[in-house]
Amino acid sequence: MAHRKKHAPRRGSLAYLPRGRASKFVPRIKNWPSYKGSSAKLLGFVGYKAGMTHAVMTIESPNSPFKGQETVIPVTVIDTPPIRPFSIRGYKTTPYGLKLVVEVLAEGLSEDLRKAMPFPKDYDHGAKVKEFEEKLDTLAEIRMLVHTQPRLAGIPKKKPDITEYKVGAPSVKKAYDYAQSILGTDVRVADILNEGILVDSIAVTKGHGFQGPVRRWGIRILQHKSRKTKRGVGCIGPWTPTNIRYTVPRPGQTGFHTRTSFNNKVLKMGERGEEITPSGGFVNYGVIRGDYIMLHGSIPGTVKRPVRFRFAIRPKKGHVDAPTQVSYISTTSKQ
Repeated sequence: MAHRKKHAPRRGSLAYLPRGRASKFVPRIKNWPSYKGSSAKLLGFVGYKAGMTHAVMTIESPNSPFKGQETVIPVTVIDTPPIRPFSIRGYKTTPYGLKLVVEVLAEGLSEDLRKAMPFPKDYDHGAKVKEFEEKLDTLAEIRMLVHTQPRLAGIPKKKPDITEYKVGAPSVKKAYDYAQSILGTDVRVADILNEGILVDSIAVTKGHGFQGPVRRWGIRILQHKSRKTKRGVGCIGPWTPTNIRYTVPRPGQTGFHTRTSFNNKVLKMGERGEEITPSGGFVNYGVIRGDYIMLHGSIPGTVKRPVRFRFAIRPKKGHVDAPTQVSYISTTSKQ
């Protein structure tokens, strides 16, 4: 074969295959960070993406040539109404991974939760608690089911979103005691996260439907006199073997994929969303009426879509969890 005379790097990353549609709007978290704190805590939170704006912050990185100077940065605002844990789950380790052993539901479940799941009949809460405590020594991990409260957010729906979060603690017993203390109560974002820490943002990206290889993979458009098509792959493979390899760019579903944005810094947290809401409200969202968090940069997903957060699973080396000095937040109307 002759030497190729033009530079033709591979288009698109194979790390994101398969590029299929997400099964639901609420993403799934498959891995949790190791928790080293002395007290128990949920390892994440969930909110609704409200929109983006810009802010002015002071650069504090010791290695930056602009240390101590102010700079304009893009920020994402998340509406974070209180979540309500309604179930404690105990898992044990098996050769095939974690297996659910026992579960306890809270008393007095929210009526909005009926829209998302059926309630058990003749449920004996006390018997389930006793069974859970008897099996506590055999458990390897404690997790909790929590549901959101969309009525307190700026989205037009009542059906809550159900998610599962791991309880980080020095021991299973402390994790269970903490889970019992917050079961059936409202947990605010300030009880879980702090200003200055790094979090991972997991969400489902904006969907674009069925697209060709140019839009989906970024391949080069062929010359105008090409045979059959211009917006296609010139050669999809050899005669032998008689199959198309998975590395060949092909048309298909674009967007609506579960994606993770690592190490987003929490710049600001507050209880009055009106102080950072632009005049007229966020585009396609409206006004934030309660708790919120503001993250550095952009995150996956479109507005009104649930976004899950967890403590950073691979934080930046040398990062110090300290609040950032934000001197200005733009509230100019974006309408």
